Amino acid sequence: MAKIIFITGASSGIGKAVGLYLQEKGYTIYGTSRNPEKYNSKFPLFSLDVRDVESIQKAIAQVIHKEGKIDVLINNAGVGITGALEELSTQEIKNNFETNFFGPIEVMKTILPYMRQSGGGQIINITSIAGYMGLPFRSVYSASKGALELITEALRMEVAGFNIKISNVAPGDFATDIASRRFHAPLNQNSSYFKIYKQQLETINSHVDSGSNPLEMARAIEKIITSKNPKIHYKIGAFMQKFSIVLKRVLPDLWYEKMLKNHYKID
Repeated sequence: MAKIIFITGASSGIGKAVGLYLQEKGYTIYGTSRNPEKYNSKFPLFSLDVRDVESIQKAIAQVIHKEGKIDVLINNAGVGITGALEELSTQEIKNNFETNFFGPIEVMKTILPYMRQSGGGQIINITSIAGYMGLPFRSVYSASKGALELITEALRMEVAGFNIKISNVAPGDFATDIASRRFHAPLNQNSSYFKIYKQQLETINSHVDSGSNPLEMARAIEKIITSKNPKIHYKIGAFMQKFSIVLKRVLPDLWYEKMLKNHYKID
């Protein structure tokens, strides 16, 4: 019998690519979107906003009613944010954490009782390689994804006795439309950060445009789903992006900071 897979944020980008790939492999896919009516999806899309607990509960209950269980949750919904920390409003910072951190937590809290009732399940949280390091002008994004990484580590141990497996998948830069949906602090010519932030924004967007094919993520996630003993952490992306995590472990802090500053051309 095909596994039932529930993917948040599945109307575009990585979520959509993963859903289509797994559907072709014979899995039963249910996705979510804040505005599903806008998309002509090849798999069902339910209305869900990870910032709205009621919408989370309703969407999951609909799938449970139809299928009787959810075997795999792919917590993919998320949003980018860029800007100098000093110039990001507290409201925008909170909104990012609501989407990237608290939202996935609420989805897991809603789905875990159903997984226990059915005798087990699997959760895959989509984080980011950016969550392993503080990146300039992406401080809030790095922090929200890093927080989800740590929550996953702890929750994995808490639910191990219920035959529920949890993993993080941290992608690097992938060629998706995330740049068009990312919040970024407006470029302000009167800002002390104007010149360097403008340069960084162009660099960040170019990295996404030249990123890897999302199909690579889809293939990696299928391997995790079919693994008997999934690992805690997976990093998917270009070699140097993954290697940067290794370098952070072995290099002195100031050396690593200098390497990042050179990479981002920060004096």
